[in-house]
Amino acid sequence: MPPWAPDNSLYFITVACAVRGVNQLARADTTHLLRDSLRFRQECGQWQISLVLLMPDHLHALIRFNPERGIQRTVLDWKRYTAKAARVQWQQDFFEHRVRDEAACQEKWRYILFNPVRAGLVKTPEEWPYLRSNGQWDSPG
Repeated sequence: MPPWAPDNSLYFITVACAVRGVNQLARADTTHLLRDSLRFRQECGQWQISLVLLMPDHLHALIRFNPERGIQRTVLDWKRYTAKAARVQWQQDFFEHRVRDEAACQEKWRYILFNPVRAGLVKTPEEWPYLRSNGQWDSPG
């Protein structure tokens, strides 16, 4: 976490799979493991998830991180676990951007929700089942 960022900052993150165009994440078998690992780390106080959306080969999220652990360590530990447990092949790094105000938060929220629409996977955001928002996870099974 940058020393100048407020401790309770909200971050927009993108984590991509190493091989683009291959569905590693938006599958029932993988979704269950990812959902459980996201929930476990939230219950342990590593992060507070506002929104997570799984796409076939990447995910977008709005998350507050525990400043004692930091963003880098928290995300890399989660990626390492999911790589072993779910055999997800992640790219080496990830993208993060601190959300600075409510307008930016709404813009990122909308960007995330409409990602499967822009990709041509569904016609409306409500049709996309791989979404977790404010404590609720919607997924098949």
